[in-house]
Amino acid sequence: MTKKTILITGAGSGFGEAAAIGMAKNGHNVIATVQVSPQVMPLRHKAKELGLSNLRVERLDLTDPYDVAQAQSMDFDVLWNNAGQGESGPVWEIPIDLVRRNYEINVFLPLVLTQGVVQRWIANNRAGKVVFTSSMGGLFTPANWGTYVSTKHALEAIAEALQQELGPFGIKVQTINPGAYYTGYNETMADNAFRWLDDSKHFTKRADLRKGFDDFFATPEGRMDPQEMIDRMIEIVPADTGKFRNVVPKAIEDMLKEHQLAAWEKLI
Repeated sequence: MTKKTILITGAGSGFGEAAAIGMAKNGHNVIATVQVSPQVMPLRHKAKELGLSNLRVERLDLTDPYDVAQAQSMDFDVLWNNAGQGESGPVWEIPIDLVRRNYEINVFLPLVLTQGVVQRWIANNRAGKVVFTSSMGGLFTPANWGTYVSTKHALEAIAEALQQELGPFGIKVQTINPGAYYTGYNETMADNAFRWLDDSKHFTKRADLRKGFDDFFATPEGRMDPQEMIDRMIEIVPADTGKFRNVVPKAIEDMLKEHQLAAWEKLI
């Protein structure tokens, strides 16, 4: 594998931070972007302590057009759209402004960034690669996660279209679809419903929803070691070849395939 320059969004914590460090350790030049300014210096200090002069840390708030324009002007080989946010709770009761905001952060803003990057690559006759962090939820929909996973369904469609449209220009596209790894992301997403769910107004009761989330997170499938996913991301993102869709772990890939087949026979 040749050495790449990789820009990552959402590298302030979790998968993004760990994979950024891992890819830098493997010799790639990494531009790790974080959402808010207080995340910049801690990651810069961590990179310095690790001796990773090839790990550059910048702020990239996707809602800030100046941050986006600056990122689009940078020189890199791989764009990894990893940043995201999630809303939980029943889709028939969730406030619509939260649904719109979730789509803005997970779909529209990454698309704005991606459009600017790939148009510049094409104008300069340059090949490149775009990777999207989707989710196992991009391929199926569990109750009370419908808003978040619907944004990932949308990303799956955008990525599949981009793969076909950009292929003739030498630009590759991939998705990464993690299972429910224990990074804290899913747990804090589950908490989001409880800032609006009100027993005096809504049919879904807080205690019932809380129990459903807690029961899932108590299972082995809800608390998988994230190192497995991080190791795969470090391999997948810089690679010149590979699968379009990358579901990890294999057991989740098998489950999703069975689920999609079963959907053809499902009755109302």
